[in-house]
Amino acid sequence: MTRAVDADFLALPLDACADSGLGRAAELGASHADVRIVSLSTSFQQLRNAALEGSTLDEDSGLSVRVVVDGCWGFAAADVVSPEAARELAERAVLLARASAPLTTHRVELAGEPTYVGSWVSEYDVDPFSVPESDRVALVADRQRRLREGGDIATVMSSLVAVKERTFYADLAGTRVTQQRVRVELETTAVAVDSSTGAFETITTQGPPAARGWEYITGDCADVGGARRWDWDGEAARIPELLAEKLRAPSVEPGRYDLVIDPANLYLTIHESVGHATELDRALGYEANYAGTSFATPDLLGTLVYGSPLMHVTGDRVAAHGLSTVGWDDEGVAAQSWDLVRDGILVGHQLDRSMAAEFGHARSNGCAYADMARHTAIQRMPNVSLQPDPDGPDLDALVSGVEDGILVQGNKSWSIDMQRFNFQFTGQTFHRIKGGRLVGQVKDVAYQSTTTDFWGSMIALGGPQTYLLGGALNCGKGQPAQVAPVSHGTPAAVFEQVNVLNASQEGGA
Repeated sequence: MTRAVDADFLALPLDACADSGLGRAAELGASHADVRIVSLSTSFQQLRNAALEGSTLDEDSGLSVRVVVDGCWGFAAADVVSPEAARELAERAVLLARASAPLTTHRVELAGEPTYVGSWVSEYDVDPFSVPESDRVALVADRQRRLREGGDIATVMSSLVAVKERTFYADLAGTRVTQQRVRVELETTAVAVDSSTGAFETITTQGPPAARGWEYITGDCADVGGARRWDWDGEAARIPELLAEKLRAPSVEPGRYDLVIDPANLYLTIHESVGHATELDRALGYEANYAGTSFATPDLLGTLVYGSPLMHVTGDRVAAHGLSTVGWDDEGVAAQSWDLVRDGILVGHQLDRSMAAEFGHARSNGCAYADMARHTAIQRMPNVSLQPDPDGPDLDALVSGVEDGILVQGNKSWSIDMQRFNFQFTGQTFHRIKGGRLVGQVKDVAYQSTTTDFWGSMIALGGPQTYLLGGALNCGKGQPAQVAPVSHGTPAAVFEQVNVLNASQEGGA
């Protein structure tokens, strides 16, 4: 299928704005200048028990100009897209850069990058914004009705999100590129109540958000590596029985257990303990206001034992249907893939062009992103993924190798310290493993560790058949705060003798 950037976006005065803004910045002495035009559409529907509770459609568009003048950044943005606005923004950005120069202690240099002219569109079949809202609501409502009919479910709540992001980037070096990305997410939570005690439990569907179109929500798509076609109906059919068992399940006995962790839980542990920890601006202390810094500092490259020798974590912006997948980042750097942790050793960080130059890299690895026109690009997380064992077993075989443990599935809540080091995670369901067999659910499980101890305890990886591309639409960072979509691929994995707390007791989650 041939996809193209929408005609209404291409009809904007993209090149005229670039010529005006870049030309004026050059006249005023900028050594670097870039112009970004962004159009962002976000659709959200919320349903409860097959009834629509709320629906919004947000449209955000604008133009920004960013410059480097005398080694200092300047940035200005507006919600008007015109050559005149681009020229005025260039003047304002240069003025701000010069005003900031006396306070600057570090001169900005940018790592080099070839120039590009072209267009890139993410892989999808059906634009979700081409589907009438009534059809989208009807599909979700029908699934809610069938879920409630399948068992003793008190309440079902769903949220449906669709995003279309269209961007134009141009810089003084000669790069001019347009991009269009689509992403969707459907999340449904079922609530069961014990009528005799009033106790309740919840289970939320684990279909991850994906850089796909409406075909992902309907299930009319194929598996592509870790980006799987999700079995929405099959998952819903299992929820009533799982919830009924969860209501009756005993509370976990605290202690140390071998954990078999499913990808729908492990992706979030990767996000918090590896993804954020290997952001170089966080490791340098440049980013500290939003969720802290990182223990994985640049001086530890090549020596820090991050985990067991099985641990191979990559960063990429090229994975099929990855939420962070692009053609070029927001500094015009082409998408690529690289190692962050190899054989258990820290070997890389996430870079933008200024940090790449500061630390002697020939080029950035393409991790600059701004979530809208009025925000400047900052270093943001790529797809960060734990690679499977090419010849590894399936989930059943991993479980069969555990004598006394817990199978952890789904994600729920998490906590991690300001250095991305001490953490605690819970999940949706927990099955006790005894003698290599599942013997029933327990609840109130929270696993606790430090980043290096946890990854150092990994003793087995599942094969490609267990690999799933999970992720989130709303990773937060920066001040003013920005959000970014990001995926994390992971197989199922086994971790030995991890500390398990009882989350219902004092000191739990």
